[in-house]
Amino acid sequence: MEKTYNPAAIEQHWYSTWEEKDYFAPSQEGESFCIMIPPPNVTGSLHMGHAFQDTIMDALTRYHRMKGYNTLWQPGTDHAGIATQMVVERLINQEGKTRHDYGREKFIERIWDWKEESGGTITQQLRRMGASLDWSRERFTMDDGLSEAVKEVFVSLYEEGLIYRGKRLVNWDPVLHTAVSDLEVLSEEENGSMWHMRYPLSNGPGDLIVATTRPETMLGDAAVAIHPSDERYKHLLGEFVKLPLSGRLIPIIADEYVDPEFGTGCVKITPAHDFNDYEVWTRHKEVPSIQDQVHGGLINIFTPDAAIRENEQDEQDLIPAAYIGLGRIAARKQIVADLDTLGLLEKIEDHKLMVPRGDRSGSIIEPLLTDQWYVKVAPLAEPALEAVKSGEIQFVPDNWKNTYYDWMNNIQDWCISRQIWWGHRIPAWYDELGNIYVGRNEQEVREQHKLADDYPLTQDEDVLDTWFSSALWPFSTLGWPEKTPELEQFYPGSVLVTGFDIIFFWVARMIMMGKKFIGDVPFKKVYIHGLVRDAEGQKMSKSKGNVLDPIDLIDGISLEALVDKRISGMMQPHLAEKIEKATRKAYPDGIPAYGTDALRFTFASLASTGRDIRLDGGRIDGYRNFCNKLWNAARFVLMNTEDQDCGVNGGDLEYSQADKWIVSRLNQVVATTSDAIEGYRLDHAAQEIYEFIWNEYCDWYLELSKISLQSDNVALQRGTRKTLLTVLETVLRLAHPIMPFITEEIWQRVAPLAGVQADTIMLQPYPEPDTNQIDAEAVAAIEWTQQFILGVRRIRGEMNITPGKPLPVLLENVSATDQQYLLQAQVYLQKLGRIESITCLAKGDTAPESAIALVNELRILIPMAGLIDKEAEIARLEKEIAKLEKDLPRIEGKLNNPKFVDKAPVAVIEKEKDKLAKAHSSLANFNEQLLKIQAL
Repeated sequence: MEKTYNPAAIEQHWYSTWEEKDYFAPSQEGESFCIMIPPPNVTGSLHMGHAFQDTIMDALTRYHRMKGYNTLWQPGTDHAGIATQMVVERLINQEGKTRHDYGREKFIERIWDWKEESGGTITQQLRRMGASLDWSRERFTMDDGLSEAVKEVFVSLYEEGLIYRGKRLVNWDPVLHTAVSDLEVLSEEENGSMWHMRYPLSNGPGDLIVATTRPETMLGDAAVAIHPSDERYKHLLGEFVKLPLSGRLIPIIADEYVDPEFGTGCVKITPAHDFNDYEVWTRHKEVPSIQDQVHGGLINIFTPDAAIRENEQDEQDLIPAAYIGLGRIAARKQIVADLDTLGLLEKIEDHKLMVPRGDRSGSIIEPLLTDQWYVKVAPLAEPALEAVKSGEIQFVPDNWKNTYYDWMNNIQDWCISRQIWWGHRIPAWYDELGNIYVGRNEQEVREQHKLADDYPLTQDEDVLDTWFSSALWPFSTLGWPEKTPELEQFYPGSVLVTGFDIIFFWVARMIMMGKKFIGDVPFKKVYIHGLVRDAEGQKMSKSKGNVLDPIDLIDGISLEALVDKRISGMMQPHLAEKIEKATRKAYPDGIPAYGTDALRFTFASLASTGRDIRLDGGRIDGYRNFCNKLWNAARFVLMNTEDQDCGVNGGDLEYSQADKWIVSRLNQVVATTSDAIEGYRLDHAAQEIYEFIWNEYCDWYLELSKISLQSDNVALQRGTRKTLLTVLETVLRLAHPIMPFITEEIWQRVAPLAGVQADTIMLQPYPEPDTNQIDAEAVAAIEWTQQFILGVRRIRGEMNITPGKPLPVLLENVSATDQQYLLQAQVYLQKLGRIESITCLAKGDTAPESAIALVNELRILIPMAGLIDKEAEIARLEKEIAKLEKDLPRIEGKLNNPKFVDKAPVAVIEKEKDKLAKAHSSLANFNEQLLKIQAL
């Protein structure tokens, strides 16, 4: 083995080897285990959320593969309708053209060309993460098979009356000119205004004052609403107000939606431009005074560009001519100015509000009344709800089922149409009379409806929401609607690993579609993981400049390259200086190369059942050191076992107490690690593996083994060599699901020496605990020995005694058990504890002034006289005490400063509190030591 662990030298070699030899494919033996990857966008690149999620999925996959399951981790990517269309549109814009210059067919061809050339970035990055997906089965949500599945589902639901076309309110992106889902809308608090406007009463003097953040929408008002119990306005119910600027009469109605404490307690109702107002309208639309209005009060005032539209023929100047053609912001300014001129503007207040913006365009999303295709969800939701309630599907952690219930119990019909070109085109055709014909293709439509070949039909221009094809992912990827062997083997899947933010958008819809079309749930468990945040607990975002690229953590990146990367990836150029400053402060030396295994182990260690995880370089650095530790331990083992008789082929074997102890602990750790993985607690599994490898195997057993290796007892040497190898080989298999690369590299060298002949660690059996190999007596004895040695080491550290100086040790309260352990551990204590002599004091013996450590009731005493330079040690301790006494007021002052406490992130405050607690503890220890030294 190379002297230094270099992840770059091994990782890509081993991944290409695994893939070339088809190790990721199902074995076709044993019980099936299947995970469907949440298909990343074909436009995407790996981010920290992906890397975290993929580490969890790969660990579970590798674990079950080693446990003998017929394992499939299904790969694939999502066509990402809006995102992909935007990428390619930008490319053709650079040619001075638009998609309309290309035409639909040629534009789609251009997207397919782009996909073949540039659409595989994220799948290559998944390989860098060590993801053991069966790439031979890779799918794409627009490939032929999945497209057929989409058509089949659409037609079937339409024929059952569960898909329909209707006019309803949607999130409309006025830049992209399409409806978008709630998940594609980002709402953030922004500074705005609240306009208070007077609506004159139609019957006599007086007016009602309404407050709004969007005065331009008043042109589409259908009513003014008050709370039913509001005594101020109850007498006006049934009356009308005259809508300023347009002169329409709109009724005053009562609805529970109104908060009488907010503003004046009067709310304008604009049902075609506000989701809450639309719900109010649905409750009152049969009221004659609303029903008699133009369009029944459901008045859309905007064009697809969010400009004020023209009046239609039957609307009789519904919209005043002065505003027609103005964009919504310009219309707002003009309307406010005109209200002010008419004396109808009461006041304007500064107001913070949540502003919805499209995640792709950045444009403010407009609730807009449009014709769209919908899925009638309620009939599909009922069996999907029951699947979770009955336990067919379990959420991990269990509390997430409540979020699922909440969404499903309040479910609304699903808008599935999008006004773009890239995606599954809706399989519906129209004739010149506006009749709709739905079928799998145009020929089927003509045959079913007996339409001549020359009868004019036009296919719907819209495509389906990306989530529609994603909802079919668990069975469409396995070949449905054909009854394939894969569908029989791997449906339902074993577990879905995903974030809580798409429980409704994806998880619920997969359950609904699986129950509907397969008659079974798509997976048995849903493991909900947390979100990755930065070291301060902040959400990672380009605007904050705290985004980390997993590949940069694996390969390393210079400070200058990191600054350039963050600035070039920003959507807000004015923040460039702020981002550069924050980056230089956080990473003054750039980011070192940690390697994939260190990053994966970090993710596993953080994979608790909480919602958020905090990632910082210090933690990754610690696990890079852990990889180094394992590497160096393997080198020690190989140096002491290669070309040596290791007892794997028989011969006399004798095992030391340390050998028996490490084998016992290994079997205990195997059991707890397996239980942790089975329970989806990768954090517990990682902790078990870390503690065993670092503390027990490396720090203790390797040191204890040197004593046996240096003895004259050949059988004992042979037994220890065999133990070194078998424990290391086993622990490599134990850690492999989390750290695949380093474990494979070391295992290739260790396995033959341990008597294992095989091509790869990843197809070896996962360790099983053997209770017959657990020697409780050896465990107790070595734990006693460890406590003894640690006690001596603690005294050395506290008293600043040279590590190599042999120490005389006195013992008090020595029990029979202590005597037994002392006899067995004599050589370990002398070698590892650097102990000169051990004397057991009889009752009544007076001990000299000593430093004391305890092992249960046993008192370990080390006489101080002659061991230290008393005056030098007093001077050292007084210097440390003075430094702490100087630091304490500064830390306390910061924590007592309201400005710091109110503004600093929670993580920073907690760090200062920890610093204060440690300072107090250290001060107390130094003072105690000083008194002891002065007493000598």
